[in-house]
Amino acid sequence: MSAMSLEAMVGRQLIVGLPGPDATDDDLRLLRDIHAGGLMLYRRNFETSERFVRFITRLEEGLGRRLLITTDHEGGRIIMLHRGVTIFPDNLTAGTAGNEAMVARQGLIEGRELRRLGVDVSFGPCLDVLTERYSPNIGIRSYGKDPAVVARFGAARIHGMQSAGLSACAKHFPGKGHAPVDAHLGLPVIDSDWGDMHAVHLVPFMAAMEAGVDCIMTSHPLYPNLDPAQRMPATFSKLIVEDYLRGQVGYRGVIVSDDLEMGAVGALCPMGEAAVRTAGAGHDLLLVCHTAPAQRAAYAAVLAAYRDKALPLRALERSMARLDTLDAKRSERFTGGEPRAERDGGALAKAMAARAVMVVAPPDARWRPALNGRVLAIFPRLSSLAARITIEPAMQDEAGYLRESMAPHGVEPEVAVVGVEPTAEEIEGARVAAAAADATVLFLYDAHLYTSNRALLEACQAGARRLAVVLMRDPWDAEYLAPGVAALTAYGWRRCQLDAVMARLLT
Repeated sequence: MSAMSLEAMVGRQLIVGLPGPDATDDDLRLLRDIHAGGLMLYRRNFETSERFVRFITRLEEGLGRRLLITTDHEGGRIIMLHRGVTIFPDNLTAGTAGNEAMVARQGLIEGRELRRLGVDVSFGPCLDVLTERYSPNIGIRSYGKDPAVVARFGAARIHGMQSAGLSACAKHFPGKGHAPVDAHLGLPVIDSDWGDMHAVHLVPFMAAMEAGVDCIMTSHPLYPNLDPAQRMPATFSKLIVEDYLRGQVGYRGVIVSDDLEMGAVGALCPMGEAAVRTAGAGHDLLLVCHTAPAQRAAYAAVLAAYRDKALPLRALERSMARLDTLDAKRSERFTGGEPRAERDGGALAKAMAARAVMVVAPPDARWRPALNGRVLAIFPRLSSLAARITIEPAMQDEAGYLRESMAPHGVEPEVAVVGVEPTAEEIEGARVAAAAADATVLFLYDAHLYTSNRALLEACQAGARRLAVVLMRDPWDAEYLAPGVAALTAYGWRRCQLDAVMARLLT
């Protein structure tokens, strides 16, 4: 029997999110009340490295115990901590660049940078395999469509991260690269059978386990051909988690749920029931990342289930042993000195992006001469997203960024900044401006997700004399391109990626 109380053991399984960048009395009260074992960090918790270090330190000093500090640091569009770290491109960029040594080095750099900030576990890499089916949530977060490539690159990244003392977490088991719905918003159904999963989607997870990955995160979709029980996502499935991953495959590391406050889970049942079912499926850590009422409900329901013997105490004690092993990997909170980005990180990020630039449709012979005339650049107002996701400081001045990045190529653009979801007036203004310009570069954010961006693309295609489209967030937008329109992508919109695209397009 563990020396910990039942309340402390149940709370230790909870990874929670807090609302702001400073540790408040309310935060400490919540963590004490539910005995929360860990913290999930978001953009909202991070303003500067110094403030962030104070945030963690005050929480742990106030509680008188260690927390498990976790975050999503996939690279590309999924980056929460944004100072003192290198902003690497998305996994699809890395997979397209095709160099495993670069990915291993990326993992090592990430590990060193995050350990300086006090992070124990990064929820990555994303090991979902893409298919021909459109994936609204995974997309550029994946290393690609070839399971062998995803496996090799995932293992390389894991080795790099963990050699620096940062625990990796492979996700989203058993694989959701072909999920037709974003689990943040709704409940995906994946109809693959075990044969398809073993041939494609499980391959990278087997490689991650061989690489010694410390944690694996499960996913929220329904897999009716893996577990035929009604309304049984992988998160709740004892068959998939305990019987298959823990039993048949023999994984001995920590199994983590995805965030239980996602829409996919909310569509099935209340939070308390969701937490009990997730614990019962065989998870060691339960993520409840956003609101105190949900976090309190999860704790109360799981505690009651153990008290009533609806959940077996022996399984909870085995989870405690696995968490002891995870905690024992790091004796110190901050290692490696003051928070700072590694000296060679930026150069590596740029090299990966440059190798990955894909010319989807080449410019015609008249494109280069057109750049000597009036050039219009249409760009989304990324600064409007900065309150909730990481936007690099240079790119929060969109017009200034474009002029600075295009100047080395001899181009002085006129800049039109439009909404991430452009208005009808912005779309019409872009059409008129494109008709007056000799060449137009449209930085297209996502025409699959936002119908207004598809309308913007169509307006530019109808009005521009010469048009090149930079596919920023979703390279699958290429299906909407008209004949004769040039298009390029580096599989994402971080500065290193867009700079690499412009170097190819403008020279």
